[in-house]
Amino acid sequence: MRHVIALDVGGTGMKAALVGADGALLHEARRPTGRDRGADAVVESILGFAADLRAHGLAHLGEPAAAAGVAVPGIVDAENGVAVYAANLGWNDVPLRELLSTRLEGIPVALGHDVRTGGLAEGRLGAGKGADRFLFVPLGTGIAGAIGIDGAIEPGAHGSAGEIGHIVVRPGGPPCGCGQRGCLERLASASAVSEAWAKASGDPAADAADCAKAVRSGDPRALDVWQNAVDALADGLLTALTLLDPHTLIIGGGLAEAGETLFTPLRAAVASRVVQFQTLPEIVPAALGDAAGCLGAGLLAWDLLDTGEPVTGGPLTDGPVTGEPDRTPIPDSPEVTT
Repeated sequence: MRHVIALDVGGTGMKAALVGADGALLHEARRPTGRDRGADAVVESILGFAADLRAHGLAHLGEPAAAAGVAVPGIVDAENGVAVYAANLGWNDVPLRELLSTRLEGIPVALGHDVRTGGLAEGRLGAGKGADRFLFVPLGTGIAGAIGIDGAIEPGAHGSAGEIGHIVVRPGGPPCGCGQRGCLERLASASAVSEAWAKASGDPAADAADCAKAVRSGDPRALDVWQNAVDALADGLLTALTLLDPHTLIIGGGLAEAGETLFTPLRAAVASRVVQFQTLPEIVPAALGDAAGCLGAGLLAWDLLDTGEPVTGGPLTDGPVTGEPDRTPIPDSPEVTT
């Protein structure tokens, strides 16, 4: 059965799938990234995982994968297939596309930025389907964004379009790793809410999910922490919609798991900031969860086969995700299958 390898590399773990031509997930697997062992070990973990996935396809689907798509964090030169920089993985200028293609016996490989790849999946298969202008914003450890414009994911002139998390919304606010102060992700990411709630509650182990629970119970300390984050997020999103005028704002990531505890006040906060010349976009939760990056990587691989060229986006046309995946573990590997 013709298929491709889809691999989503995160800071602590990797999600992977073998994806059929009709979008069916034929096999799914997970494996730790191993970043504690250094950048070289992370690269070898990726290459080894990809090779095992190829072997699994050959053994169980009758042929090796036709292509591979890989999503990685940090700064990515998708055109040249280079993972330029990722602080949480410790690497610089890794020619990942070339390394993977060599390990996979010469098949074509597409390399993409994790958030833009997730945005591609949300645009084709998830909450952005049918919207010709959208912004996908996952609220996780940090905050990034993927811009869907006129049928493609826009990478920007230098590969850094959509970095909404580094819009300064509170000048002079808490320092950010980027060198600025008061960045959106220092105030409205899941990690920022966790930090603020741990301090406010006096429980160093408390996190954003605990804060959301306390909000629902009416705890005034939690309400204050939550509203501060919502207000900061609304300010950042207002800047984005002023620049981009999207039809849809798609909010994902760990903080979005709070559901209407987040979306009800967020919609109200954004609406209160919109002025006469602006049009309030629809604000919706992401539909694909943590599968978006892996699904998007599969789309990159199929697009590569269709066009013969590395891509960072592609037409946001509908495409099914069907079938029951084979979750048989790859023998002698440390993965945790899903």
